[in-house]
Amino acid sequence: MANIIKKLVENDKKELKRLHKMAQKVEAYEEEMAALADEQLQAKTEEFRERAAAGESLDDMLYEVFAVCREAAKRVLGLFPFHVQIMGGIVLHNGDVPEMRTGEGKTLTATMPVYLNAISGKGVHVVTVNEYLTTRDATEMGELYNWLGLTVGLNLNSKSPEEKREAYNCDITYSTSSELGFDYLRDNMVTRFEDMVQRPLNYALVDEVDSILIDEARTPLIISGQAEGSSALYYRADQFAKTLVGREDYEEGDDYKIDLQSKTISLTDEGIDKAERFFDIENLYDMENVALTHFVDNALRANYIMLHDIDYMVDDQQEVLIIDQFTGRTMPGRRYSDGLHQAIEAKEGVPIQDESKTMASITIQNYFRMYKKLSGMTGTAKTEEEEFREIYNIQIIPIPTNRPIRRVDHPDLLYPTLEAKLNAVLDDVKKRHAEGQPILIGTVAVETSEIISKKLVEAKIPHEVLNAKNHFREAQIIMNAGQQGAVTIATNMAGRGTDIKLGPGVKEHPNPEYQGLAVIGTERHESRRIDNQLRGRSGRQGDAGVSQFYLSLEDDLMKRFGSERVSAFLDRMRISGDDAVIKSGLITRQIEGSQKRVEGNNYDSRKQVLQYDDVIREQREVIYAQRHEVIVATEDMTPALYGMFKRTIDRQVDGHAATGDLQEEANLLNLYETVENTMLSADVFSIEDLRGKSPQEIKDFLFEKVKEHYATQMERLGDEERQIDFQRAVILRVVDNNWSEHIDHLDQMRQSVGLRGYAQNNPIVEYQEESHKMFNNMIGAIEFEVTRLMMKAQIHPQTAVQEQAPRVTVTASQENLTNVGQSSAEGIDFSKVGRNDMCPCGSGKKYKNCHGRVHTA
Repeated sequence: MANIIKKLVENDKKELKRLHKMAQKVEAYEEEMAALADEQLQAKTEEFRERAAAGESLDDMLYEVFAVCREAAKRVLGLFPFHVQIMGGIVLHNGDVPEMRTGEGKTLTATMPVYLNAISGKGVHVVTVNEYLTTRDATEMGELYNWLGLTVGLNLNSKSPEEKREAYNCDITYSTSSELGFDYLRDNMVTRFEDMVQRPLNYALVDEVDSILIDEARTPLIISGQAEGSSALYYRADQFAKTLVGREDYEEGDDYKIDLQSKTISLTDEGIDKAERFFDIENLYDMENVALTHFVDNALRANYIMLHDIDYMVDDQQEVLIIDQFTGRTMPGRRYSDGLHQAIEAKEGVPIQDESKTMASITIQNYFRMYKKLSGMTGTAKTEEEEFREIYNIQIIPIPTNRPIRRVDHPDLLYPTLEAKLNAVLDDVKKRHAEGQPILIGTVAVETSEIISKKLVEAKIPHEVLNAKNHFREAQIIMNAGQQGAVTIATNMAGRGTDIKLGPGVKEHPNPEYQGLAVIGTERHESRRIDNQLRGRSGRQGDAGVSQFYLSLEDDLMKRFGSERVSAFLDRMRISGDDAVIKSGLITRQIEGSQKRVEGNNYDSRKQVLQYDDVIREQREVIYAQRHEVIVATEDMTPALYGMFKRTIDRQVDGHAATGDLQEEANLLNLYETVENTMLSADVFSIEDLRGKSPQEIKDFLFEKVKEHYATQMERLGDEERQIDFQRAVILRVVDNNWSEHIDHLDQMRQSVGLRGYAQNNPIVEYQEESHKMFNNMIGAIEFEVTRLMMKAQIHPQTAVQEQAPRVTVTASQENLTNVGQSSAEGIDFSKVGRNDMCPCGSGKKYKNCHGRVHTA
């Protein structure tokens, strides 16, 4: 391990030497650019565009382009990028992450690679963690880019599709990560090319890259539709959950057991008995009670795992809002999936919103991996270097600070109880506030911030509170947090993206301990990065500062990992009493070891999310690519439709042939009725046309008849443009319906295969195998449905094709289709047919929607 670390350090040193020399080449242009008039400097952009169009690479133009941007920033913004900022800009252009400390000017650093990559005209996306920063950076940096002749777009959730399209067509587009991902999903649900908003993904520069690509990666982006739910069952399950007896530390006789490390909960034997009595059932885990266990499991999680004001809060409109665990902000519009959100609503006694059905989804990882080039900026990424390298193929390059760091980071102080810790925090705040030192108090939970605020009110110390309940005042609060005597309490977010600038007199205190901003942490976060981000609020650009963490054995992290060892250590050291405090390197190492274990668990969780999404990624790319071909089609799609018709006919004939000899009257009649109800009417062909023919001859005959009938259908539509519109509408309608159902089934299957891990089966492998089979079945179902609609649609020549999907009337009812399928299945062995497999009767439907209904009845 020591050799690996040594090698990584040496590689960083070599890279920094190379970057230093490259930055010097940029600086060599300084006098030349300074001598240019404004018009001459601005004209450079068009010159660069022409050189790029002529084949010159961006890498070859880097030194001169960076120099132009640097000089322009000095004239427009009054800011001149330092040597280390040039180094950071080069790393960003190379598709890696420069780790730059807080206050080192990451926003200015980004202007150089953004300008360089925007010259190609293919689009640059600058990604931020929230819409406040999106708007701020687009406005402030937009002045520079506009001066240089580039267009800047602002992509917000509130924008209309037309405004979004205009923003994406700009040279540079500012947006949040979630809005980019949702726009991508929405683009692959539209029915007209002109309704799409995004261009092909080219280059993304992600601000606070660790927050977006790491922290947010555990939650996939999901577009949902309404699904049927049962509010009564949510309330009933909640009533049951509230009758249970238990505690975090399991004791014999408890109704449930909590695993703090994995944050999971399960009923004990006592709890199961209580559930069976409560719901008046014999066996909670019978197959007929699968739906009920789903409600019960969610009620348990809602009541005993999900914490009010930590995981979620309830606003004034009686709506449950998720709290982002890494920023402390609420996430309006985002809901827990799979019924958990409804269970929380039942717990809190607020109106239950309908459960959602997944219609489109993608992980943050797989969305950003689609960009041709991806880079990002942060001050805290080195701890996650392995994940960046494995998932995104990104290297982390630590960039030296422009000035030496003067902040003093004191060792952690550990107290036996929460109350003792908070009293110590209050004493420290009183002392520092009396000296006029600005103080930033960091908390992990809203509840803690409110307890400390109450103590400060009692002590008559004026202060501001920044948490999920008032995040809309974030910028204003952070702006004043560096003023003399200011006290600010911040939950998790700590004003990421906004510098805390020191006010007059703060740097001049005679005692170094009271110079600069004091950061007081009231608890260690489960991620070291979040702790480092809190510390990093102090000591920007060589300013003085101090940081101190106060901990207790009752903190969540200590309870989850290692509190028993620490308690034993305290006993050995004979340290006791509520006010006892310990300062030890061993304690700090123990805590950091706990954090590493949590980070490892979180990495495994993100990796598993990605592994599951990797399975569906190929399927998603196939469907979206084919969808795109249909949307942009300007030529007749008949050749592709012929392929669908032929494969559908082959499946139907083969399915009936599998039941017995097609020349037997009963089998032949079943095939005839199936074809009549799904493709061709009785006035087009008769059973006599099928007699005496081999299966292949029947296929050939039916294919010719289908092509003839299809030609008649198209003639009714008239000109080719109307035919293409009709083809497009039918195909997209069928594909979207089946794809939505498919990913919903995949979501359900993912949860079920997870249980197979207990049987020593690899859930990922099982998911991969079954999803592949389900995908093939879906393709068959799509082709069958397209064929059926094309053949059976009642097209009236006088009715124009609508811009939306045309109204299609199918003469054969679903009831008829089901009956036909059932009547032709004699002699088939259904014992090995999966629920989501195509029914072997040849109906073109899934087994569960066809003979599965009969065989499970």
